[in-house]
Amino acid sequence: MLLWNRPSGPVAGTLILAHGAGAPMDSEFMEEMARKLADRGVAVVRFEFPYMAARRSDGRRRPPNPQAQLLACWREVHALVRRQVTGPLAIGGKSMGGRMASLLADELGADALVCLGYPFHAVGKADKPRVAHLADLRTPTLIVQGERDPMGDRMTVAGYSLSDAIRLHWLVTGDHDLKPLKASGFTHEQHLQEAADRVAAILAG
Repeated sequence: MLLWNRPSGPVAGTLILAHGAGAPMDSEFMEEMARKLADRGVAVVRFEFPYMAARRSDGRRRPPNPQAQLLACWREVHALVRRQVTGPLAIGGKSMGGRMASLLADELGADALVCLGYPFHAVGKADKPRVAHLADLRTPTLIVQGERDPMGDRMTVAGYSLSDAIRLHWLVTGDHDLKPLKASGFTHEQHLQEAADRVAAILAG
């Protein structure tokens, strides 16, 4: 099942947005981002990986599918959406969804890659980064990251070798869901608005 948010006016491009490991495609975060992007002229289409679709069916929580199955699902969804839309088509997602997209962006010839809260490493495992493929990535990429994300904070990520195609946009004191500390003077809403602005800009060229 595909879930669409379409702009009421001109469409600058389309973004296939995948969910993270623990929350479905219609989580509050995903709903907010899809609405905000549609307001900025970006059509957003969401889908669920097989394990999450099964959870929706029977209510049982499951771990994510093996990586090969997640990537196969991504390829299938991309092919389906590519046949339905014209113009720029970007791929990406929240956390795990964005990481899976990053493994396929060059292969699929995506016009852009968008990662919201990229899991550079598992929580507490900064010594085991998941960044090898990011050094040679050719697809224009935007990673919107909270400065205190436990899966890749600003200091840790500064030590990685990342492709010149990647633009990192840091949100002040943001966590993995881009929520800032109250003391920062920023609100979660402001951070989501800023993230949407940046995503829309990369699709507008």
